[in-house]
Amino acid sequence: MFDLTHRHDGDLEKHTPPKDLKDRIALRTVKTMRIFADSFFAKRYGHRAVVLETVAAVPGMVGGLLQHLKSVRHIRDDQGWIRELLDEAENERMHLMTFIKIAEPSRFERLLIMLGQMVFYNLYFFLYLFAPRIAHRVVAYLEEEAVISYTQYLQEIDAGKVENVPAPQIAIDYWELKPDARLREVVIAVRADEAGHRDRNHELADEIAAM
Repeated sequence: MFDLTHRHDGDLEKHTPPKDLKDRIALRTVKTMRIFADSFFAKRYGHRAVVLETVAAVPGMVGGLLQHLKSVRHIRDDQGWIRELLDEAENERMHLMTFIKIAEPSRFERLLIMLGQMVFYNLYFFLYLFAPRIAHRVVAYLEEEAVISYTQYLQEIDAGKVENVPAPQIAIDYWELKPDARLREVVIAVRADEAGHRDRNHELADEIAAM
């Protein structure tokens, strides 16, 4: 299971510079995606989280599936990659379930969720199939951007521009928060998860590069 006690609050501004052309392609891809997200959602961070967490739940599931097939195909141990990637996907799914309770997406945003998942799943499937190192690097850079977005979300809450509503029960149960926890605590917990995914996907990309 994903380690909910592993927090990264002291290393939120960490950035891993690209090491070669493949890494630069991954970073440029993510920066381009960020432009579209900023243009569409502006400072509607709750709704941004709903749509983007739908996409974020895809890589771990795709990676786990392809690592499973690779392990079976080559008849060798997966070194724990399958379970770790599936746990990451489940963690991201819980982010989505939480923010659906908070943001209550419109029908149009639910349609975006469906379309975004459909397009991203197929693109990421073939990316991971043919270039798993780039795939993990893309996820790592996506998570870097996610940490930035959640930090901005937190700043809006602290400034009183976003109401610090009570945390949904699903979040209290999942992150073992206090019964009276509020949105601020949820954002901090989610941001810590994203920082963990960021660091681990950079490590997985490095491991593949070293093979």
